[in-house]
Amino acid sequence: MKIRDHKDIRDLFFGIDEKVYDYNGHRIDSINFDNAATTPVFKSTFSYIKGFSKTYASIGRGTGQKAEITTQLYYESKSFLMDFFHIKDRDKYTIIYVKNTTEGINKLAKTLTKNDDEIVLISRMEHHSNDLPWRKRGKVEYIEVDKDGRLNFEELEEKLVKNSGKIRYVSLTGASNVTGYINDIHEIAKIVHKYEAKLIVDAAQLVAHKEINISGSCEEEQIDFLVFSSHKIYSPFGIGVIIGLKEDFKNSVPDYLGGGTVELVLDNEVKYLEPPEKNEAGTPNFLGTMALINALKIVRTIKYSFIEEHEKILLKRIIQGLKSIPKVINYGDTINIYDRLGIAVFNIDGFYHRDVAEILAKKRGISVRHGWFCAHPYCRRLMNVSEEEAKCFLEDCNKKMPGMIRVSFAPYNTVKEVDLFLNAIEDIVSGKLK
Repeated sequence: MKIRDHKDIRDLFFGIDEKVYDYNGHRIDSINFDNAATTPVFKSTFSYIKGFSKTYASIGRGTGQKAEITTQLYYESKSFLMDFFHIKDRDKYTIIYVKNTTEGINKLAKTLTKNDDEIVLISRMEHHSNDLPWRKRGKVEYIEVDKDGRLNFEELEEKLVKNSGKIRYVSLTGASNVTGYINDIHEIAKIVHKYEAKLIVDAAQLVAHKEINISGSCEEEQIDFLVFSSHKIYSPFGIGVIIGLKEDFKNSVPDYLGGGTVELVLDNEVKYLEPPEKNEAGTPNFLGTMALINALKIVRTIKYSFIEEHEKILLKRIIQGLKSIPKVINYGDTINIYDRLGIAVFNIDGFYHRDVAEILAKKRGISVRHGWFCAHPYCRRLMNVSEEEAKCFLEDCNKKMPGMIRVSFAPYNTVKEVDLFLNAIEDIVSGKLK
């Protein structure tokens, strides 16, 4: 497959030129600016898995020819991921398939935390999926964000010093799903390892936009655990991936038990298999795995260098456009945008976020996200909303939950789509579109 121009990239995807229905039932062009939630699917996915469906069978101990083919492809997929994420010491890491990032971090929280006095260090910019599972398992310390919403690096080290010996794991997002801020995961790894802790990276927002080298340029920069989801990188069928240090799984009891996890079961004794088998209970999602591998191969063909450069163009244009429109309130740093993915968040003064999103969808066919994006503590800080103000709507039916509007890009989005969006926002502000 050869990519010649941006039209070739758009041709790779299902649904991006699909018409939608407006308020009056008329079919209109659609624009998808909600890629940070779930991405559209590569067209080749279905022909790719159709080919594998011909030999689809059980993974593991089957002796039939089809079972052997399926098993070999399943293990080859993990070898591919080792290459994709530039892992040098393959014996040091294991790859465990799960349903999504949420399940992956829950699995880590249940597997890695062992003692009640252990502290897990996370930040206030995390998605709920990298916050709530840790709260459930033990003590959590939080790194604050600055006025623009960036991670406070000084506080990261201060917390590690203050809780020396008690923090075994630091779990941080690779990139925010709200502001798109990219955290320097290798610099963080160096700080974390300095205090003999290990780093977990929630890469759900990062993998589709930026190349990741798990090994880094030296041992101090290595990422100990990385978790991501296929549905945010153009692949359906519910696959998530944990890439992590084998020793930490080897020395832990698996969180799920059942078929495929054991070497021997006696009446009163169980001998578990080694990771990753003991951590993948039940029949694996083989076709979902193959769809993910196909998606990553296509992303590699598009090239991360193109994806990053293209999204910077779109981000600069939309932020400059939003800043020029009266009544628009932007969140996050809109001047120094060098460390942001293609994500912009804003409100319109005097308009409720849900109403704006519905107007965009039903009048102009533009899909955005509204609300607090499963990152309530972070969004509350960005909007300077107190906890009391945030929960007013729970007790007063006349109040509404605060929120914002999010635009998030993918490589198939265009400058023309950004301009159509900005025109729609201008029309909403002026009252032409309501």
